[in-house]
Amino acid sequence: MLRMRFLGGSDRAESCRAHPGVAQKQLAQPGTRPIRWQFTLLKQIGRQMKKKRVDARSSSGTRSSGVEQDIQQATSSYEQWMRSCTAIVPSDLRLKHRQMKQSPFLFLRGTFYRWAQLWPSLCSDLCGAPKVLAVGDLHVNSFGTWRDAEGRLCWGVDDFDESYPLPYTNDLVRLAASLKIVLNAEGLSVKLKDGCEAILDGYVESLREGGHPIVLAEREQKLGKLGVDSFKPPTDFWGKLNRLPTARHPLSRDLRQALEKTLPDRRMEYKVVRRQAGIGSLGQQRFVAIANWQGGCIARECKATVPSSCSWLRDEVGDRQSYYERAIRSAVRSHDPFQAIEGAWLIRRLSPDSNPIDIQNLPKHRDEHMLLHAMGAEAANVHLGTKHQTAPILRDFHGRKSDWLRNAAVSMARVVEKEWKSYRKS
Repeated sequence: MLRMRFLGGSDRAESCRAHPGVAQKQLAQPGTRPIRWQFTLLKQIGRQMKKKRVDARSSSGTRSSGVEQDIQQATSSYEQWMRSCTAIVPSDLRLKHRQMKQSPFLFLRGTFYRWAQLWPSLCSDLCGAPKVLAVGDLHVNSFGTWRDAEGRLCWGVDDFDESYPLPYTNDLVRLAASLKIVLNAEGLSVKLKDGCEAILDGYVESLREGGHPIVLAEREQKLGKLGVDSFKPPTDFWGKLNRLPTARHPLSRDLRQALEKTLPDRRMEYKVVRRQAGIGSLGQQRFVAIANWQGGCIARECKATVPSSCSWLRDEVGDRQSYYERAIRSAVRSHDPFQAIEGAWLIRRLSPDSNPIDIQNLPKHRDEHMLLHAMGAEAANVHLGTKHQTAPILRDFHGRKSDWLRNAAVSMARVVEKEWKSYRKS
């Protein structure tokens, strides 16, 4: 039951200060009885508060739910928000738009902002799952290799641009939805049901074991943990890098200092080129410093960061990715010593064996089931960075139907492909 008390002189004065527009009108009626004055005041305050809630829903609801925005409107809103966070390269952004129109998979990779907008309503039954510091934009091409501090070749998630606290189910559904989209394009041969089971088996096993870094045995016949014979090395890696256009303007002082911290010798000479790479981050500034050092080339890439698209949904503006470094540092892995966030820049080493891996370019003789199992295990490696969530995740997982992941993946893939068709016509 609602309990109320009459406003005395001091209470009435305090209410006048808190709500001057309403109170001034009431004070102009000196003969008003206290009880009527109180109820009139409360009623008008209630109307003002209700109006503020409605206004807040109307201003953010179209962004957070996506119901009243189509893909073109969402894209325009997101890119306007991006410009408030960092300097944008218009030509790179135009390239991104062209690539997004080429296939549903490239569209998926370039539109995590739309996924984050639609996911809560389309998979509402999965949004109450335990939260972790998630990858966010996880898909079958989110994985790559790097060298750890001991020079060993490691494999795992190599893109945390969209890292954000999300239900653990988000990463698994997005990974499985990307698999479904690639399967629809006949890019893989595994069946969706088997692929989803492989992802979940790897995920749960890794959770129960506390995770395990994926370090590859390079001289064995197979890279056994991934089910492939070998990785196809990039062709003419250093030649292509050296032929990129030189940066027109000198680097800013903060970027130059951050970059030189990662070089073997801060006083060494290097040239700076502009680079276009990725899909989701196209449009953000990206530079590469290239130098000759002790008989060969070395390279460091610097990419301007922006917060996760989830921050766009919440109308949060900033010039840096607040969760990227936390995600890579907390994950169970043998870390890349050259990958770090310096201010508003992500800096990492580039080399022929420190690169993303396109699953569709892997050798034909591959065990896709084993590869998807490893992807599920690596997702768990990342989620284990959020402490004390293993038991809640396993309880939630075992409380779900056996086909929850496949059903959600099919649903989200269908929406992505429908939106791609609409976007392609624009």
